[in-house]
Amino acid sequence: MMASIGEFDPLNTRVPATKIEVTVSCRSLLDVDTFSKSDPGMYISLTFGRTEVIDNTRNPDFVRKFVLDFFFEEKQNLRFDVYNVDSRSCNISKYDFLGQTFCTLGEIIGSTGGRVAPATGLIDSVANRPLPAKPMVGIPGKKCGVIILTAEELSNCRDIATMQLCANKLDKKDFFGKSDPFLVFYRSNEDGTFTICHKTEVIKNTLNPVWQPFTIPVRALCNGDYDRTVKVDVYDWDRDGSHDFIGEFTTSYRELSRGQNQFNVYEVLNPKKKGKKKKYINSGTVSIFATYKKCHNALLIHVYMFVFPGNPSQPTSLHYMSPYQMNAYAMALKAVGEIIQDYDSDKLFPAYGFGAKLPPDGKISHAFPLNGDSENPNCVGIEGVLESYFQSLRTVQLYGPTNFAPVINKVANCAAEITDGSQYFVLLMITDGVISDMVQTKEAVVNASSLPLSIIIVGVGPAEFDAMEELDGDDVRVSSRGRLAERDIVQFVPFRDYIDRSGNQVLSMARLAKDVLAEIPDQLLSFMKSRGIEPRPAMSTPPMPELHPHM
Repeated sequence: MMASIGEFDPLNTRVPATKIEVTVSCRSLLDVDTFSKSDPGMYISLTFGRTEVIDNTRNPDFVRKFVLDFFFEEKQNLRFDVYNVDSRSCNISKYDFLGQTFCTLGEIIGSTGGRVAPATGLIDSVANRPLPAKPMVGIPGKKCGVIILTAEELSNCRDIATMQLCANKLDKKDFFGKSDPFLVFYRSNEDGTFTICHKTEVIKNTLNPVWQPFTIPVRALCNGDYDRTVKVDVYDWDRDGSHDFIGEFTTSYRELSRGQNQFNVYEVLNPKKKGKKKKYINSGTVSIFATYKKCHNALLIHVYMFVFPGNPSQPTSLHYMSPYQMNAYAMALKAVGEIIQDYDSDKLFPAYGFGAKLPPDGKISHAFPLNGDSENPNCVGIEGVLESYFQSLRTVQLYGPTNFAPVINKVANCAAEITDGSQYFVLLMITDGVISDMVQTKEAVVNASSLPLSIIIVGVGPAEFDAMEELDGDDVRVSSRGRLAERDIVQFVPFRDYIDRSGNQVLSMARLAKDVLAEIPDQLLSFMKSRGIEPRPAMSTPPMPELHPHM
């Protein structure tokens, strides 16, 4: 199946948007094969790739997911095309077209249970419940079936689990043999449905199969909710796609993780057989040996914040403290700070002001802690930074000149102490655009360009920001005394472009987020590459024990 996205360019999207996982199923697809059922393959545009091909079924549940960035303010159009894949050719024109449907990503997310609506009135023959799905079209005079689209916001869980499974005394389903068992894992949804998340290989002609170990992200099993029900169905594979149901059992990731270094044994139950046979015990057992690994970010990111101070008593000042609304600096600090705070490792922000006279003796400082504590300038979260900013407005006095170089050099000195790739520094500067030491600032930027450091400059107010644009070396690399900056490390964002005419409301947090963080990933990677720093390999998983199932 193929889908295209309008008004949305995933190749150029580098924003901390909400990550959405989309799962796709189809029901009652057209049967275009003469001697077997269709083998539908699904595509989601060339960017997002395609699903796996499932043989001999008109009701496929695709395991492969599609992870998309969701922007609340944008209309993200999707088109889904389904094809019957009878060859290994990569040429889509050689496949039989089975139908298509159109929707938006917001439509899927906004539907009940994260399943695209409206209901079709059909009954899902697999789950025996009404189908909340969209009809497929594209072939005149033909009913092309329906598509079921399920969306769920992805958690930040990065743990992985490795499992080894074996079964014992499964039911015999084949007339001339035993069974060809395979397992299908599902995670539960709030509406009582289940979403497929893994499928094992088929083990031929045995009632005591041993499957190959596999590694799966815990996010795929339960999306970070360790108590979420995980259902496992056991099937006997049939060539024509009409796989025989052997039984099922349920577990959870928490239960699996408690059983490390030992087997969790589950009875495989078939509800129909249990209801018909009084002496029914089970349809076999499945044993699971699971190990898991907690994964933490190997890279620590530190965010430093500097705010240009001013006079809060003058209504014309960008720092004016009105009882009715936040001033321009506070709005910018809150909006941009909330965007980048998710990337700071400990949410403790060293926050400074620059260019002021400090109490009690009026000493001039170009880098003073907003909280007044030179020993510990850290503020807890963005709210802590705002609190310290408001407090500093009551105690310090604006004093020029406005020097940027001391600010950059201060953070650069911290970054220079750790250049092994384990830590990265982000300097956020909020200013009205006035700069008194352009020559020294360029030199500071050039010197810092070889360090694990990025600089975000947010301009507030109506001033012209030619100097800030010059520091943002997108077109012409910043230079000083004949030296070019090793990397472009400065990103300038004029805050006025993102607020309404009254200056009281951010028009699009998604667009602001995109532009604020647009260059950080490439800047970080360029530093790593310049130092030959490779990604750290994942921790090795303990070897699985040998399994000797009872025959």
